[in-house]
Amino acid sequence: MAAQAGPASTCAELLARHPGAWASAVTHPFLQECKAGTIGENQFDAWLVQDYFFARAFTRFHAHALAKAPYESFDLLLAGLGAMKDELLWFQDLIKQRGLHLDCPAHPVTQRYLTFMEGASKQPYAAHAVAFWAIERAYNGAWGSHMEGMAQPYRTYAERWGSAGFGEYCRGLERQADAALQAASEQERRQAEALFLEVCDLEREFWQMAYTATTFE
Repeated sequence: MAAQAGPASTCAELLARHPGAWASAVTHPFLQECKAGTIGENQFDAWLVQDYFFARAFTRFHAHALAKAPYESFDLLLAGLGAMKDELLWFQDLIKQRGLHLDCPAHPVTQRYLTFMEGASKQPYAAHAVAFWAIERAYNGAWGSHMEGMAQPYRTYAERWGSAGFGEYCRGLERQADAALQAASEQERRQAEALFLEVCDLEREFWQMAYTATTFE
């Protein structure tokens, strides 16, 4: 087999080079059990609380991306930050409605993801932009690809996170990441590819985490 010519220069190339890693990020028994309506309620609630912890940290990660982005990217990223504000408020209302509390610690998997984002936010913009796109695209793709035929109440979540509007936003992030990769050095592209693969691993671990996290009710 011929050696690869160098680091990937587009997001599409990253997906094509690492289909197995990507598949593990967007397909998991947790999602399949949500679709079938067989996921344990405690498992889903534990995942939900940890996902809220993730979303809070991701908002900071988002803000760091805005601080480094070119001006032409501001409209998309500012719109995304506005959506994150709504998302956090939605999470808070949902957690209250489900009788959950936030006095549990971040699960070790969640903490690894938070640490990853903190480190990735210090990387050159191209690498940061790719990680940003990969996180959002994985979330949208995971829920969107399992939405058809998903049982309630989980279809409501799939419709929120797998929506066409969120997909269009992810395509905008992909265009921004591609532009950053085109202007990046070879070393920065290698950093971007490494972060992409870390996101794939962390997404897979985050779904699995639902089976070991606990809720505090």
